[in-house]
Amino acid sequence: MRKILYLLPLLLILCLMACGTSGRQARAKKINSELKKDPLTPEQRRKYDYYFLEAVRMKQKGDYDAAYALFKHCLDIYPSSAATLYEMSYFDMYLGLEEKGEQALKRAVRSEESNYWYKQTLANFYEGKRDLPKAIAVYEDMADQFPSRIEPVLSLIGLYGQTNSYSEEIRMLNRLEELDGKSEQISMEKFRMYLALEKMDSAYAEIESLAREYPYDYRYQTILGNVYLENGREKEAYDVYQRILKEEPGYGPVLIAMATYYQKTGQDSLYRLQVDSVLLSYNVESDTKLNIMRQMIVESEQGSRDSLFILDKFRQVLERPQPNADMAMLCAQYLVTKKMEKESVPVLNQVLELDPENKPARLQLMSYAIRDERLDDVIEIAKPALIYTPDALEFYYYIGLAYYQKKEMDEALDVFIRGTKQITDQTDKGVASDFYSIMGDIYHSKGLSEKSYAAYDSALVYNPNNVGAMNNYAYFLSVERKHLDKAEEMSYRTVKAEPDNDTFLDTYAWILFEKGKYTEARIYIEQALQNGGDSSRVIVEHCGDIYYKLGDVDKAVEYWKKADSMEISEADGSTPPTEQEIRRLKKKISLRKYIE
Repeated sequence: MRKILYLLPLLLILCLMACGTSGRQARAKKINSELKKDPLTPEQRRKYDYYFLEAVRMKQKGDYDAAYALFKHCLDIYPSSAATLYEMSYFDMYLGLEEKGEQALKRAVRSEESNYWYKQTLANFYEGKRDLPKAIAVYEDMADQFPSRIEPVLSLIGLYGQTNSYSEEIRMLNRLEELDGKSEQISMEKFRMYLALEKMDSAYAEIESLAREYPYDYRYQTILGNVYLENGREKEAYDVYQRILKEEPGYGPVLIAMATYYQKTGQDSLYRLQVDSVLLSYNVESDTKLNIMRQMIVESEQGSRDSLFILDKFRQVLERPQPNADMAMLCAQYLVTKKMEKESVPVLNQVLELDPENKPARLQLMSYAIRDERLDDVIEIAKPALIYTPDALEFYYYIGLAYYQKKEMDEALDVFIRGTKQITDQTDKGVASDFYSIMGDIYHSKGLSEKSYAAYDSALVYNPNNVGAMNNYAYFLSVERKHLDKAEEMSYRTVKAEPDNDTFLDTYAWILFEKGKYTEARIYIEQALQNGGDSSRVIVEHCGDIYYKLGDVDKAVEYWKKADSMEISEADGSTPPTEQEIRRLKKKISLRKYIE
């Protein structure tokens, strides 16, 4: 016996999905029907039923070889059995024997003409092969045989559309209308078909019929007016629009249609007035107004580039109550694009009043405050976001950073801790790493070294290449003279990553100093000075310390004096020295001796 492959062709799967449970019910009905006018003897019937049910059982178990053999045996007993022929068609196609499978399926259809699902499967088969004429023939037969079913009619509409058989598609659309009632979709499709056939009177009659069918639905009458306008019958369109406006003066779709009418007929002043009416109407949807404003912006940019005209339109609209923040956001985007920052601020605030969850508007406002170093404003702008968009980490970051720069360490730490609770598997690893890195700095400033190092470790778990975290981690370890090998390894990586960074070079030089490698330390501290470190009080003092350990006391004192004379400032990014550190430096100078 031939071995059957176990990969089902997609086409057959789709065909079987079309029949499903109803197919099984049809087969059951077939068995009952056969019992009434049975061509088999009782003994043949008993054998046939046994083998058929056993074949179905094998098929359900996935034992296709056995099922195939049993179905073949069923055909030996009852060659014209529709149910068995249907099953055999399935197996023939399964084996790639499409022609044989098609013949079996056609025999099943002929054997049981009343079975809807057999015909549906055959039609699906032809569609899958793109043999559209045969698929159409089967569906036409089904539409005649099952006049109350809508599915064959829908299939024929699609197939006639694919083959550009417009008259036939109209015939089926009429049939669908009889089954399902008149609708905008059907009428518009028929209208399109009549236009394709250049039957203009029939096309207009279809839309007129739709409007008559729903006389109190102004939407359909508006469609009729639009159809007239699109096809050069401006007078009829105008009459329809005016009739609607007489009954419903503020009807939004017609206000828009009248604007199109004035534009199309070259009445520019009336067109502009009508556009204003549309923009200020409460009956026109927000999306429509947005599209009009976008079009006006495009036309302005391509023509006069008159920003004042556009802004005046925005002002008129935004002075009225808004259903959402969309128009205000469009205005804000326009102002930002035009670099009109002062004008954009109140509009961005209006956006946030209408939509507190609007991240782009809040971030734009915050960017102005960050640029101007208005730390209190950064906090005020970003804080509501922790309520409205609690999973947006950027707001925790900027609030925490603002507190950090204000030296309000407790507040900063609280915000960063809350932010870390929002970190998920989807969070950007670099952002998560920066959170923990800053927390490490804060913990260290509070004298909580162990917590500081734990935070740096977390930062490096999320981003092993976070050079800022590595530098601070390494430096603080060196200051405490702990884990100097680990500190040296981390610091060396930062120097390799950014060889011109004076801070990283200073850290590495200082770690080498703490490890007694004074000659190497001098090489890196001089590189730090050459790359801008000569303006840093800390780096210059470190240079003096290194020269002292190398035995060059005069040069050491020279650098210590230079450091002592430098203005105390945070401009270089370092923490201002404490009184104790200032006194220690002066003592080094007076004693001409390094003091730890």
